[in-house]
Amino acid sequence: MLTVDFDRLGVRPGTSFLDVGAGQGRHSFEALRRGAHVVAFDLNADDLADVDEMFTAMVDEGEAPEGSSARVQQGNVLEMPFADGSFEVVLASEMLEHVPDDEGAIAEIVRVAAPGATVAVTVPTWLPERICWALSTEYHSNEGGHIRIYRAGELRAKLEAAGLVHTGTSHAHALHSPYWWLKCAVGVHNENHPLVQQYHRLLVWDMLQAPALTRTAVKVLDPLIGKSVVLYLRKPV
Repeated sequence: MLTVDFDRLGVRPGTSFLDVGAGQGRHSFEALRRGAHVVAFDLNADDLADVDEMFTAMVDEGEAPEGSSARVQQGNVLEMPFADGSFEVVLASEMLEHVPDDEGAIAEIVRVAAPGATVAVTVPTWLPERICWALSTEYHSNEGGHIRIYRAGELRAKLEAAGLVHTGTSHAHALHSPYWWLKCAVGVHNENHPLVQQYHRLLVWDMLQAPALTRTAVKVLDPLIGKSVVLYLRKPV
């Protein structure tokens, strides 16, 4: 399940791609499938071990095109161990809402992006996130949890102040917002609740089948209740 549009990112064979806050690696895997030179960067060593294992499996199964590469790198987003201008595409997905010094993180993202690079940043959308916070303290009040709710304009202003040029905005995952509202209402970790289980089955069915009805609904609902907002930007040459 991808949050960003990889065609819009311009990821192609040979692209140097940095996934900041890679988590479980879903975007890193897609970049590798497209033939990029991928670095999955995260603070969590356990997540990175799983990502590295998947990279190996993808190579073994022939899912990584010839000439592509992928590796993991553990570290702090405020002090990334990369030279200035190292990457042609930099993605930071669902990461900045966790970082107390978000402006410091943005500065590092801009630093490691090459002149002319494409940068994409995604965060939870304001309204769906506000509803989650209202329904559950447990949702956000935990170590490493969400510490702020962004308005898209606020985030765009911070990114532009750091030197990036905004090129577009989109929203994603409208069907996932009600799922999280349900979880917040019945208990974030209550995976066995019947309503949560039924809605999860719906999401899995939708991802596997991609029926025309829900694809049309998503196009209408994404700008209204999309769980994530995506900002696309460019670093000037």
